[in-house]
Amino acid sequence: MWEKIAGLTLRFRLPILIALGVVTAFFAWEARNVKLSYKFAGILPEDDSTFVEYSRFVENFSEDGNVIVLGVNDPSLYSLEKYKSWYLLGNKLKELTVPVDTMINGTKSSVELSAIDSVFSDAHCYVMYADTIDEKFMFRRLVSRLPQSQGEVDSIKSELHNLPFYRNLLYSDSTDASLMMVFVNAGLFNSERRGPSIEKVLELCEEFYKETGIEIHISGLPYIRTVLGGKLKSEMIFFTCLMILVAAILLYIFFKSFRVMWLNIGIIIVSVVWSLGIIALFDYPLTMLMSIIPPLMVILGMQNCVFLVNKYHQEFKRHSNKIKALQRTIYKIGNANFLTNATTALGFATFIFVQSDLLVQFGTASAVATMALFVLSMLAVPIVFSFMEPPKLRHLDHLERSWMHRMTDSVITLISRQRRWVYISTVALFVLGFVGMSLIVTTGNIVDDLPDDDRVIKDLQFFETNFNGVMPFEVLIDCGKKGQITKDQNLRKIEELQDVLATHKEFSKSLSIVDATKFAKQAFYNGDSSRFTLIQSNEKSFIGPYFKGQYNTKGLERGFLDSTKSVTRVTTQVADIGTLEMKNLMNELKPQVDSIFDPAKYKVSMTGTSVVFLKGTDYMVDNLFSSILFAIVAIMLIMTGLFSSWRMVLIALVPNLLPLILTAGFMGFFGIALKPSTILVFSIAFSITVDTSIHFLAKYRQELDMVGWNIRTACFLALKDTGFSIVYTSVVLFMGFGVFAASEFAGIQALGLLIAITLVVGMFTNLILLPALLLSLNKALTNKAFKEPFIHIIDEEDDQEYRALTIRARQESERMLE
Repeated sequence: MWEKIAGLTLRFRLPILIALGVVTAFFAWEARNVKLSYKFAGILPEDDSTFVEYSRFVENFSEDGNVIVLGVNDPSLYSLEKYKSWYLLGNKLKELTVPVDTMINGTKSSVELSAIDSVFSDAHCYVMYADTIDEKFMFRRLVSRLPQSQGEVDSIKSELHNLPFYRNLLYSDSTDASLMMVFVNAGLFNSERRGPSIEKVLELCEEFYKETGIEIHISGLPYIRTVLGGKLKSEMIFFTCLMILVAAILLYIFFKSFRVMWLNIGIIIVSVVWSLGIIALFDYPLTMLMSIIPPLMVILGMQNCVFLVNKYHQEFKRHSNKIKALQRTIYKIGNANFLTNATTALGFATFIFVQSDLLVQFGTASAVATMALFVLSMLAVPIVFSFMEPPKLRHLDHLERSWMHRMTDSVITLISRQRRWVYISTVALFVLGFVGMSLIVTTGNIVDDLPDDDRVIKDLQFFETNFNGVMPFEVLIDCGKKGQITKDQNLRKIEELQDVLATHKEFSKSLSIVDATKFAKQAFYNGDSSRFTLIQSNEKSFIGPYFKGQYNTKGLERGFLDSTKSVTRVTTQVADIGTLEMKNLMNELKPQVDSIFDPAKYKVSMTGTSVVFLKGTDYMVDNLFSSILFAIVAIMLIMTGLFSSWRMVLIALVPNLLPLILTAGFMGFFGIALKPSTILVFSIAFSITVDTSIHFLAKYRQELDMVGWNIRTACFLALKDTGFSIVYTSVVLFMGFGVFAASEFAGIQALGLLIAITLVVGMFTNLILLPALLLSLNKALTNKAFKEPFIHIIDEEDDQEYRALTIRARQESERMLE
């Protein structure tokens, strides 16, 4: 088949080249539509209980995490001029708009949409009071106009501090910290239409700093998501360009030819365009995982190009016929390249079977991009070479580098004379890896991939120090009976729950319908702070009428009750303490909550973005092992079909599993946690390292036929023939993934480092351990089925020239072994 493909490729090279250009233009056009993810990507499947509870919460109370918080810590904030600036800052934020393109009467036009829904601070809050004439509660602004004197500011501060509702909510009772809650337009901020909204907020904060000298700290999920999204996009562009530069340098070092270098760099750039086009075509948002795909295509593209160029040069050196060399390159390496790319794509595709949008999207896009890269490289490299001049002698010098021969000879000597120590070392490394693997922890913070000196981290620490945290945490309470959640006994239970939450330093001040009720009672008693308590039975007769109809209006309580008044929420914020600590905290809370709300009568669930993130991390780790197992089984089936010997496949797994075990051990010993950003290490590394085994075993089987089933000679000849490409591609992969060490995200750094280590270890295990196992278990492995493969991935030459070369190689090997 591949011989026919080779002929058609070179015969119709110009139409194929034009077709590739058209496809590239199409993907480049589609790539314009790649969108950043402005929400934390969904990891949990829709039928997961945690996701169901969160969806229920959103349905009743709208999505959490739509608040940007601005914080200051300066006693001079309540001086007249600075307080006026604080007040004006809030007003300016409320007026922020962004232009959005829309269709009006069939005509495209731009309209200004409000970016901010409301602002809430110690200069933008409300005071409740009792209207004794109409017997209802009313609200007035604490600050209704710009203060004109210091005495007016002092009066505002005094009145604010007399309202326990706002204590440790808008200002810290123990420090001079104050904060401003900026409620954003959720629909706008969760889409690409947000425009420069965050930039405008930062500009206003900078203006405030210049006017007052007071530094503003900023946090909240909308801000964090925007910053992470921007960094993600910048890093994807930076690493793609950096990897292309590294690829150019390595290709020139390998082949000493600018023409070869530029050809392959061009193909690599096209593969990046294709990958972005594929992401856009599937309408997938650009998440942290998705941003890895373009740089990954650079690495895999360079690997494909190295194999093809090496084979082309080897063939050209034999007979100096360019077209013949290109044709043989296609049909001799076609099956091998297809299967190695297919196994890599299969490793990615295993995530398609996980019920998680985030992983399914990554698995689908990366698998399709990998196979598209295979088609691109197999067509473009030979066709472009066919238009170029034949390689010169100096371009073929890399085939005869003495250090490569010395290294191969050293490996042959090692597995010939010291095989026992190879096995002892293997067992020791397996034990070491398993010990380290037992030390791995599963954890992760929403922002833990950022460096400690990043502004996002520093500002988050400010809020955790002064207000305990800003990450949304909700407790949903369902009494199961319509209109019953506001009964006295339930209000007292909610108050007791809030007291429990207050004992945990990880939580900020909580708010509930109880606080709204207390606020109303204080208002009834003319703002007496000592009356900030629940309404007693003997007070209902004269306070009750003021509540008439209040729950059905736009009152304070609306944010705490569902439409049936059977479900309420207790809302708070939690520090970004990490999933392990969060899990321990929730386990500690669960019995405390159950002791207050009898599980037989109440359904109480803890939810919010923080909880969803925790469960999502656990879900990814749980599915890591199933996806790796699936990848191993699937690749084993491919290799069984390839070699028709399950024994050979089992032996081939040993040198490919050892690097994974060692990497897991490395993570355990050095405290690198399993989390969403490092979860892909094992699937990617296994899918790539197994390619080396396929190339080696395919060549080994071919040599068996050529040397009359002399297992020892065939093994060494295969090692000498494939060792060159194995080392080259391993260097390419190591350098490519090693570039990730320059990332600003700790998770991406760890991902690159761990994959690089895994692949280097895989190179040595496939060069040393795999041949050693073949020699030790020779008769048991090379059975009749192995002699008659189901798939031929390397076609033997029938001409006299190739046989002569093989005979000379065999004689050389035999002389060396003597």
